[in-house]
Amino acid sequence: MHGLFLVWLVGERGFSPALVATILAAGDLAIFALEVPTGWAADRLGHRASLIAGSLVQVCGMLALWFASSAASLLTATLLVALGDAFRSGADQALVYRTCVALGCEGAFQSIEARTRAGGLVALVALLIAGGGIVARFGYDAAWLAEVTLSAMGAVLACAMVEPPGSTFAETVSETFPEPVSEPVSEASAADMPRAATGPFFGRRILSLVVPAAALGAMANAAAFLAQTTGQSEAAGVTLLVAVITLVEAAGASLAGRVPRQGARIHGLLAAAGVAIVALSCAAEALAVPGGLAFAAVGLAFLLGVIHPLRAAALQEAAADGVRARVASLASACDMACSTLSLLASGAWRSRGGRG
Repeated sequence: MHGLFLVWLVGERGFSPALVATILAAGDLAIFALEVPTGWAADRLGHRASLIAGSLVQVCGMLALWFASSAASLLTATLLVALGDAFRSGADQALVYRTCVALGCEGAFQSIEARTRAGGLVALVALLIAGGGIVARFGYDAAWLAEVTLSAMGAVLACAMVEPPGSTFAETVSETFPEPVSEPVSEASAADMPRAATGPFFGRRILSLVVPAAALGAMANAAAFLAQTTGQSEAAGVTLLVAVITLVEAAGASLAGRVPRQGARIHGLLAAAGVAIVALSCAAEALAVPGGLAFAAVGLAFLLGVIHPLRAAALQEAAADGVRARVASLASACDMACSTLSLLASGAWRSRGGRG
């Protein structure tokens, strides 16, 4: 049902667009508010348990959405989906990283995260196309049945996972490399290398990893919104643009799996490249060059695909074992806050007659 929710809610269920927008905004706000508390619960109760809980709540939320017939039931269903998303957010990365540590291959986490993200984005496009085909041939009920089935499969997979034993990044390094490193490391390089956190889960190093990706995501979402709302494109053209943006982001994520492990410096460089793309797009718009917004949306999507796996790996390496899910959830919450603000600003600019 990805991409078909709005059509189904307004066209089939008869909800007003204003009500749907308000309830969806409430769902986004709920995810933002629940990110860190559910991350804390995952760190305390277990990342596998959090994934199971989130998947089961997701199934309930999808069933509730399927049969929602009033504003109250729609709001309840949306909040259930938000709770399920929040339980899974952060816990997935923490579980995979701790599994890599337990197997002695934590260096592979970045490539695993990159492949997973790229595969998920490609699958998103495939599901969007498949969902439209199912609705056209069999109707919305068949599409909802497929959606609930996929959610249930996620719950089964979560139950099949194994919680790895607890172990900090520093302990793993000392066990894997008991002898001192023979090659000297410069002070500048040492300062830029990931280190396990020993104090509070939030600090300046975590902030230096969270902010660039959040800012890049805000720019990417704003550019995509403006490119889709020019008023000059047909539905087919907008759909194609969304598909291209998603696939380009997947290409960026795939590339991230081949990038050597880096410190915080590369995150700032990627964010600076995003600012440069925005500046070029603004110059193109000022000169009335067509396609400036689409260029920005595609270019920023590629950078966003690259930076997310890099940040996930850097955050897990920098975090202590007891706060891994919280750190990842904090990053997700910052992403959502920045993207929401950028979309609000973009919508206000467009409504005031901003060019596109």
